[in-house]
This record gives sequence, C-alpha cells and structure tokens, in this order.
Amino acid sequence: MKENRNIRANARSGLWILIMAAVLLEAISCIMYFTSRSAIRHEAEQRAKTELRKAELEIDVHAIEMETAAKTLALLAERHVNEPEYMFGATRMAVSTLRSNTSMAIAYVPDYFPGKGRFFEVCSSRITEDSIYTRQIGSAEHDYTQMEWWQNGFVHDSCWWCEPYMDDSGSKTMVVSCSCPVHDRNGKVVAVVCIDMSLDALKNLSEYLQVYPNSYYSIRSGAGMEIVPTPDTVAGRRYNIFEEEIDATGWHIEIIIPDEELFRGLNHVGKIVGILMLLGLLVLVVIIYASGKNFAKLINLRNQQDRIASELTIARRIQMAMLPTRFPPFEDYPNLYAYGIVVPAKEVGGDLFDFYIREDKLYFCIGDVSGKGVPAAIVMAMTRSLFRSYTSYLDRPAQIVSQMNNALTGESNNQDMFVTLFLGVLDLTTGDLLYCNAGHNQPLHIQRDGAHCAMLDCKANLPLGVIADFGYEEQETALSEGGTVFLYTDGLTEAENNTHEQFGEARMNATATDGGERSPHETVEAMQAAVTAFVGEAEQSDDLTLFAIQWKGEQVSVKGAKHFSLVMRNDIQQIPTLAEWVDMIGLPEELNMPINLALEEAVSNVMLYAYPGKSGQVLVECTKTDKLVFTITDSGIPFDPTQQEEPDVTQSAEERPIGGLGIFLVKQIMNEVHYERKDGKNILTLVKEM
Repeated sequence: MKENRNIRANARSGLWILIMAAVLLEAISCIMYFTSRSAIRHEAEQRAKTELRKAELEIDVHAIEMETAAKTLALLAERHVNEPEYMFGATRMAVSTLRSNTSMAIAYVPDYFPGKGRFFEVCSSRITEDSIYTRQIGSAEHDYTQMEWWQNGFVHDSCWWCEPYMDDSGSKTMVVSCSCPVHDRNGKVVAVVCIDMSLDALKNLSEYLQVYPNSYYSIRSGAGMEIVPTPDTVAGRRYNIFEEEIDATGWHIEIIIPDEELFRGLNHVGKIVGILMLLGLLVLVVIIYASGKNFAKLINLRNQQDRIASELTIARRIQMAMLPTRFPPFEDYPNLYAYGIVVPAKEVGGDLFDFYIREDKLYFCIGDVSGKGVPAAIVMAMTRSLFRSYTSYLDRPAQIVSQMNNALTGESNNQDMFVTLFLGVLDLTTGDLLYCNAGHNQPLHIQRDGAHCAMLDCKANLPLGVIADFGYEEQETALSEGGTVFLYTDGLTEAENNTHEQFGEARMNATATDGGERSPHETVEAMQAAVTAFVGEAEQSDDLTLFAIQWKGEQVSVKGAKHFSLVMRNDIQQIPTLAEWVDMIGLPEELNMPINLALEEAVSNVMLYAYPGKSGQVLVECTKTDKLVFTITDSGIPFDPTQQEEPDVTQSAEERPIGGLGIFLVKQIMNEVHYERKDGKNILTLVKEM
C-alpha cells in the first residue's frame, strides 16, 4: 500500500510537473508568437516605407522633369510672347525632351491673337517614341478657361498640379496636369502652360509597391481625390496601411496589406508548433526554445541590416548635398577657377572640401575625418557647417580653425574622433594666401608652366577635436599668377596596389608636372587617372578627395572680351542646362535661338558618340567680343564632324540617307566651323559674327 501511495504520489507529481511544463510551454509559445508578430509587423512597416520612398522618388523625378519642361516652355513663350506660330515648334521641342508619352499645351487668354480666333491653345502630344502630333485645339467646344489647370495659372505664380480629370482634347485619357503662368513684358499673365501626366503611368508603380503577393496600393491627391483607386476591402478583415507624401505634388501613396497575408507564415508555424506540442512536451520545449532564439536573432539581424542600410543612404545624401557641384563656380571672378571631387571608399566617407567667396576673398578648406561609416559622415557634416558658420564673420585662418577645434572637442564629439583640416583665405585682388594647417597633408603649389611644383610650408598643428584651446598658428604665402594650389587627402598618397605599394608623394609630384600648363579640372582629372592606373584592380582602401584652385592674377581685358564656360556630363538630360547658360551670355534676341540650336546639335553629338559605354565630361566655352567664339572640348574617341559628307537637301526625306543634318545645320548658322585633335582631346570651334 505504501509503495502504491508512493507510485500515485510520484504519478501526481509527474502529472503536475507535466501540467506545469505544458502551461509554461504554452505561455512561452504565446509570448514568442506575439513577439514575433510585433517584429514581423515592424519589418513589414520598414519594408513598406522603403518601397514607398522608392516610388515617391520615382514620381518626384518624373514630376520635377515635367515642371522643368513646363518652366522652359513658359520662358520661351515669354520671350516670343507675340509670336503665335513660334509656339508650335516650341511645344513640339519641349515634348521631345521628355522620356514618357505625354502632352504639352500653351493656352492664351481669349482674343489675345485676334487672327487666331477667340480660343488659341497649341498642343503637342507624343504618340509613339518617334512621333509627335502638334495642333491648335482651342475652340468654343473646348473652352480651356473653365479648366482647373488654366485657373491655377492665374492664382499661383509657379508650377501647380491640379486634380485628376479626363482630357478629351490632348492626352485622351485620365491625367493630372501641371500648369505654369506666362507673363508678358508688363508682368501680366497672358497664357498658361499645361503638361499632362497620365494616370496609367502611375499604375505601373506596382513593381515598387507590391511588397506582398496580395497587397495593393492607392494614390490620392492633396484634396483627397483618388488618382489610383483603392480596391474594395472585405468587411471584418483587418488591414495594415502605410502612407507616404510625395513632396513635388502633395499626393499621398498608401500600401495596404491584409493581416492574414502579413502573418500567413507565422500562423502556419503556429499550427505546426501546436502539433509538435502534442507529440512530446520535452522535445517541443527544446525545439521551440532554440527556434525562438534563432528566430529572434534573425529578426534582430534583419532589422539591424535595414537600419544600417537606411543610415548609409541618408548619410550619403547628406554628404553629397554638402559638397560643391558647380564648376566653374564663380562667373563674377574670371581670374579664379576651382575644381574638386570626392570618391568615397564605401557608401559614405569622412572626406570633405568646400569654398565660397566673401568680400573678394576665397575661403576654402579640405578635411579628412578619422574613422569610417556614418559617424565619420556626421562629423564631416558638422565640420563643413562649422566652416561655413565661422568664416561668415571671422577673417583669420587661425581664429577660424581654433573655433572649429573647440566646437569639435566638446561633448558633441562623444566618439573621440578627430579631423585633419587645411583652411585657407585667398585674396583675389593680390594673390596673397593666408592658411592654417591642422594636421593635414601639405598642399602642392604648381607653377603656371606646369613644370615645377613645391609643397607649401606647413607648421605642425594638431588635428581638430584632440585638445581644446590649442594654439593654432597661421602662415602666409603669395601665389604666382596662373599658379595652382592642389589639395588632397591621404587617400591619394596612401593608395595601394595589389602588392601593397603606396602611390606616394613622388608619383603625385611627377603627375602634377608631367603635362605642362593645366586648368584645375585637368589637374584633378590627371591625378585621378594616375592613381586609378596605379591601383589597378586593388580595392580602394580610403576615401579620395582632390581639390585644385587656380589664381590667374589680374584679369586682362582684350577689346572688352568676356569669357564664359560650362562643364557638363555626357548625359543628354543635361541639354536644358545649355540653354540657361546661353541666356547668361546675353546675346541679341535674333541670335539667341539659332545659337542655342547650333550648340545643342554640336553638344548632343558629343554626348551621344564621344564616350561609348562610359561616363565623361564636355567643356563648353565662349569668348564674347565683337564676335562669338565657342569651343566644345571632350576627351572622347577621335571624331571630326566637319569631314562628314554634306546631305543633299534637295532630296526628299525618304530618299536622303540618315545622319549629317546636325553638322550641316551648325555650318549654316555659324560663320566658321573648325575641328582639331590636340593633347588627346577633340576641340570643335564655332565662330559667329555679331
């Protein structure tokens, strides 16, 4: 009996242990389930936001491109405000610059051109990739003055997007339109430019926004009108909604994911876990515990990777946005030319350079932050902001560097990072250079002939962020006329090839003096090419920053000559920049359009054929005296467009061979056209008598 009682007691104890184990296992399973559910939803939210940002960027780029086209057409219309026939070609040209099939129109106030009827609206529509249809669509039946886009042009003084509507006259589909006002010479609105974005194009964003197989999306206007409608939802079903606003248009994008789709995998795992619990509690406890830990680690790792990727993207944008991008930078100072580049080793880097002019003095700096990644990029942004802040009211380099050092040595530098920095102040009237070097590489002073160079003498000051209130010393030198100051980070001299040999100062000095007289752009380009060739296939180990400044001395005027220059990438999308540059030259009105046309043909030819399969740059320069002399220079493959056989314009378009019309048109507009191949560059010279 006693033994039986012991057996029953042991059985009861085992049963209680089993029940307690089951309850504990169930509790653990519930905790894991809801923890996993929360983690999955957080992951889905991050994923949806990422895809929403991609879609927002795609729409922003498309909208900005269309707004730019609308503003360009409005500008052309204002210059030819009394030339109705001109707008047929202008709208057609504007539509041809856009990537997508769309329509552009310009509608004038009623009775503005009495000879054209009460309603005059010129519209060009891209039908196919190679076909554009242009016509006048204004009529009593098509009273555009009742359209929202027309009325926006009189309310808003810039581009404005209207609500969606059915375009029966232009695009023949549901569209949203961007309108831009056109003013006459008295500032009065006399017409409105309208460009359409088809709603069908927005429906193609599913490749970005379908983050789960059964998820869907919608797009609403700022006023709440559906642009891409939301599908009908099922009563009683729960949904997860993620939203993002599009900056350029004020629209809202939503991604909608059903709960059952979001947690389909988790629910399936829960059923399997329940079955396994019935098969063996002890085995199940071990499996669930181990699986739960691994699953949590996997989720944490995924979240960490997404967070790091997001931080790198943000840091990259911040860094690139802060660096100078316009070269040559100062049209009002023709005796100064500067050019620089930053090539990060990873997604983000800690190198920086910056410059600007205040009171006829060029304030400039170059720096290298210790460390890598996001912390270095943040310190780089802080350093650049401090440079801009202190140089706005301080004049002496040592004062500026001291203030920057104290700011970077404070509590904000909790990573104990430091910055090597060279800061200079160049007097553009005398060529005197005041500078302070805080532990950075010594710059090169390259003489005008390009045959001699020497390191600037630099005192041994500490980098920024090491010791507060350090006594920095500044120095002074005088730049030679036409001389170049070449600044760099240690990513140049310490660049290694596959055998771990460094590029070094000797190779840098040899590269600086082996090409004769060079511009800052050519100096930087030559140095980058040299280090790239030296490194070969070895992985870039450090950020590379190259920055050159050339002071040409007192500007000499030859018969009142004025010089203008523009550097462009071989990207056909940059062609509108050329028209803005030509406007800056200040040509007579009758020459503006033909000069624009000739330059566009010549530069487009270089962009399309000079650099097959790779990136490159095109330099356009203009010397304006009693005549205009344009030079177009590139480093692409040799090509002489003047040697092309002239087309027989008496033949019909079907009989005439393709090609040759561009350079023929340039020759008809210009008085002289010359080509030469010099120092590995194509140089096309165009001369137009004034």
